[in-house]
Amino acid sequence: MASHAFRPVTHHHTFAAHPPALSVAPGDTIRTHTVDAAGVDADGSRVAARGNPLTGPIRVEGAEPGDHLAVHLNAVTPNRTHGFGRASLAPGVLDPDFLAEVGAEAAHDGAAWQVDAGAGTVTLTHPSSPIEGLVLPLAPMLGCIGVAPAGGQAISTATSGPHGGNMDYRRLGGGVTVYLPVFVPGASLFVGDAHALQGDGEMSGTGVEISADVHLTVDLVEGVPIGWPRGEDDTHRFTLGNARPLDQATQHATTEMVRWLMRDHGWDAATAGLFLSQCVRYELGNMFDPAYTVACKVPHDALARVGA
Repeated sequence: MASHAFRPVTHHHTFAAHPPALSVAPGDTIRTHTVDAAGVDADGSRVAARGNPLTGPIRVEGAEPGDHLAVHLNAVTPNRTHGFGRASLAPGVLDPDFLAEVGAEAAHDGAAWQVDAGAGTVTLTHPSSPIEGLVLPLAPMLGCIGVAPAGGQAISTATSGPHGGNMDYRRLGGGVTVYLPVFVPGASLFVGDAHALQGDGEMSGTGVEISADVHLTVDLVEGVPIGWPRGEDDTHRFTLGNARPLDQATQHATTEMVRWLMRDHGWDAATAGLFLSQCVRYELGNMFDPAYTVACKVPHDALARVGA
């Protein structure tokens, strides 16, 4: 098991089987960094075009279609002190008549945030408003994580699918393991679009956008296919469905959870349904971009109650 210090020199705007920027073996650890959604790095220099530029791809030796990756996000750490975002809500999360009523009042010229990784805080510094100076807890995460999709596709960093992508699920930060299906030899793993903080849904189309240092370990689970991204942390396991409309994203996430429970615990679909009907929790990932993201969650302690 090796450790790699990876400094990207090229950034991609599609999840695809681009030539690998780094090759690693299963079990290897990588220390790297991401630029922000506008292509700006830790020094404030624009090094890539805007639109969620990605770090990668990282080729995982031995990964083949039908396997899946286990990506341990050991840490996601903002590496500068300023972040940015929008101040307006996405039209898709507001009633159309209300949006017509408030019009331009619903938008500002953007938001600026002071990020203090040492203190663990994020502070609103612009626009001038009744909540200027708001201080919130730092909660870094990756808006984009995924692999090259199937069928030779190149899928924009604006959206998501079975390969992962721009899911903007706020729990994809340090201490989480993300499981991703493998569709091409080597998998082609990408990360990007770090946020210092983001609420459920990324309702304005941004979190607190920032560049970040990323420390991750990649493992390979051979011969066990999965259909959609999965994950787990200290308290929950979760599955992620990406689609529009929202009910289809929910269907993908729930079906993947049922399959996970059936495979891991030998349950039939009815038993999984009986369990989920009382124990499941749902959260929203991206609600702004072309595909919505829904997380289907199950607490570990609920599984422990049935010996799973």
